[in-house]
Amino acid sequence: MKLREIFATNLRRMRHASGLSQEELAHRAGLNRNYVGLLERAANSPTLDTVERLAEELVVDPARFFDKAGEQ
Repeated sequence: MKLREIFATNLRRMRHASGLSQEELAHRAGLNRNYVGLLERAANSPTLDTVERLAEELVVDPARFFDKAGEQ
């Protein structure tokens, strides 16, 4: 699995666990909802600034986005 796909899977899982919609997470992080959707589908790669913003809103260590599935 590519790193972009690992990020996408973890972002979606963490967002669901937080009970947030893509729209709500995007709003809180100052991002476009469509961009969050692209990230979750692994159609786009995030910048480090974006990773940091998403981690802050999801209250997780940014490194957790890159944990391989099933190893958390």
